Amino acid sequence: MKITLARTDEGAPCSRRPMGGAGIGAISARRTATRLQKRSVARGRTLLALILIGFHAPTLSALTLDAALARTLEKNPAIIEAKLALEQAAGRRLVLRATGLPDIRIQGLAGVQGGQRAGDPDTQPFALSRGFFTQPLFDLAVPASRRRGDVEVLLAQQRLNVAIVGQLHATRVAYYTALFNNSLLTLGEAQRERLAQNVSTQLERYQAGRADRGAMTNAQLLERELNPRIEQVRRSYDGALLSLAVTMGNDLGPATNAVAPEGELQLADPGYDLQAETTAALARRPDLQLARLLVRAAGEDQKIIEAAYYPKIDAVATGVGIPVTIHSANVGSARSSDNVISSEVTAGVAYTWWVVDNGRIGGQVARARAIREMNEICLRQLEANVALELKRISNNFHAIEGRRKALSAAIAGAEENVAAVQRTLAEGLSSQLEFRNAEGSFLETKSALLSAAFQQNVARAEWDRATGRYFQFSGDTAGKLH
Repeated sequence: MKITLARTDEGAPCSRRPMGGAGIGAISARRTATRLQKRSVARGRTLLALILIGFHAPTLSALTLDAALARTLEKNPAIIEAKLALEQAAGRRLVLRATGLPDIRIQGLAGVQGGQRAGDPDTQPFALSRGFFTQPLFDLAVPASRRRGDVEVLLAQQRLNVAIVGQLHATRVAYYTALFNNSLLTLGEAQRERLAQNVSTQLERYQAGRADRGAMTNAQLLERELNPRIEQVRRSYDGALLSLAVTMGNDLGPATNAVAPEGELQLADPGYDLQAETTAALARRPDLQLARLLVRAAGEDQKIIEAAYYPKIDAVATGVGIPVTIHSANVGSARSSDNVISSEVTAGVAYTWWVVDNGRIGGQVARARAIREMNEICLRQLEANVALELKRISNNFHAIEGRRKALSAAIAGAEENVAAVQRTLAEGLSSQLEFRNAEGSFLETKSALLSAAFQQNVARAEWDRATGRYFQFSGDTAGKLH
């Protein structure tokens, strides 16, 4: 009987054991204890899961893509900074427009004069004022400055649009990344549950004496191999949520409610017309609009500098206001009225022409011309890259679509293979290696299909960014699209 118990502990098959009543009772007691232990562990896990769900439920809130984009428009720091820059540009426009407006200045002087002089009191107050008025009549810099002020506001508006496009695109990619990692996490948990079921099956077969300890150990190792991958996906998911919160401008404090994107990644044929979309992108992309405005701004700056080559004509007027009771010193005239200082106004036209500039104006013009030409080169490069970028994204669509069709056809077969191998493994007709290969093949195929869905959604986001669908210039506000 001692030999029988020793062979039982070593895990020898029951068919080869000489068993008696005491051996059967020991095995039965051990099975009962194992079942109770498993039930207790299962209840503990369920209770722990309920506690965690109850703890995290108040801090998690579902988030749709439209809500994420709307929150980004409202709270993103880069967008808010661009809006403030737009207000600064409005002030800059007023400064540039002021060159064509009249210039009026007034000077005032007041005091007390005293002394001994015949016919005047000893001490008396005095005051006088002077006024200057200048109005440009002919100045080539004035119309260029007005246009430059308008372009300054347009530049700030387009910089705001570019910031909006960039931040909305970052929010959308972070949203898709979070959905992708959440799908992988769900897939991993489902696989872990299947592997845990396999462990339970092998444990029962081992306790029943129909399998050796190696089969149970291999099943446990197969389950534990999945844990590092799940934890890696969980970290990626948390990182995507953090990126999403940053782009939306959320408070990252400990008391902030975390957001979780809802929905699933969808696979759909976009069906874009490459030629038509390329033409539309050249007309509505904010970065191209900004580049064109930079060329215009450099051209107006050059015209403002070149205006110094031409004469400038201004209407001027000056005036002096002095009380008639104030007398000057005696000038020797027999008439006392000649000693009275009175008010006067003079008006005329001032003509200025800078004939020799010693290279100062010429150097500034050459520098402004070089800046304009560099902006034109950058604009042509951007316009040429539009067609290439859209062609690249279109090729990605075709490649992803072909991959999706192949994976969709393979996923059903891989899942059926896993189910069949799992059934035969429970009956002892398959090995752990066959189950591991089938499980790994299904996991890789399913992950690849999710990756194809993620890549297609990101490609669609790239297409919307490359074609200017996120936001259109404020001069055409009727076409604002996400």
